[in-house]
Amino acid sequence: MIKSKAKIAILATGGTIAGVARSQISSVGYTAGVVGVKELIEAVPEIENLAQIQTKQVANIDSSNMNDEIWLKLIQEINSCFKQGIDGVVITHGTDTMEETAYFLNLTLKHHKPVVLVGAMRPSSARSADGPKNLYNAISLATDKNAQGKGVMVVMNDKILSARAIVKTHTLNVDAFSSLNFGDLGYIVDGKCFFYNEILKLHTKQTPFDGEKIKTLPKVDILYTYSNDGSGVAARALFDNGAQGLVIAGSGAGNIHENQKKVLKELLKQGLKIVLSTRVAQGQVMLSEEDIKLGFISALDLNPQKARILLILALTQTKDIHTIREFFQKY
Repeated sequence: MIKSKAKIAILATGGTIAGVARSQISSVGYTAGVVGVKELIEAVPEIENLAQIQTKQVANIDSSNMNDEIWLKLIQEINSCFKQGIDGVVITHGTDTMEETAYFLNLTLKHHKPVVLVGAMRPSSARSADGPKNLYNAISLATDKNAQGKGVMVVMNDKILSARAIVKTHTLNVDAFSSLNFGDLGYIVDGKCFFYNEILKLHTKQTPFDGEKIKTLPKVDILYTYSNDGSGVAARALFDNGAQGLVIAGSGAGNIHENQKKVLKELLKQGLKIVLSTRVAQGQVMLSEEDIKLGFISALDLNPQKARILLILALTQTKDIHTIREFFQKY
């Protein structure tokens, strides 16, 4: 008896994997989001041996321009795919904000079937383009029965990475992503997937954030802290412009320069929710008893961009400080 191939949907959003440069030896100075999803598939004919493929162009942008509308559209498209009996979804995506989209979907989708993001560090026109092999690997992962129930994943440079753990750690190298605090989930060799790790943070069906029911997302911004910090002015301006929350990229274990912190204390009293993350690549933010009493929230090991996503989703559910703190502990 011949086993039927898995049905995989590829949702394309653009990025470097769909980018084109003027020269085949150029890996910078290209235009992202040029090539369509059908051309991406045609570049990897071996995909036909893996699965039955259907495709949709959801967007075609440089991922530095990713927005709430595309995030919410992706949720609708993924849900529609699974309702139609699709076995797994692969999303082609730019690498600049890939970790943000992956984490957003990891918290808002309500499926156990595989959802895999994939991108490239070199444009499709480059002689050494990494996109075709990454795409082949991503589809391999989406068809793997062991990929179910692991939350949203990312495939880059033969690595299987969790949406919760993934961090972009290099601007240009093809080995641009790591799982600094947790370790990778596994790796892929010529389409064969090997898992050796598990992330215990809750995701997908285990969260209260149902993307199908979200129509708009609260405004949350990020501010850096630094020597002679003057961003207290920016914090007040963002609050006056409608920000419901701020994430601070603190120094060390989440410290803030006194110039900015003075303003933040005032804004806390006015209802602004403030999460303290760190600009340091690894480790956790540990709050003092004083900061806890003031109302600051620790991002723990979440970097600023991911802490922002969790705070956004938390604010769709509650404004209670204690509940939001519990969210950061769980997810």
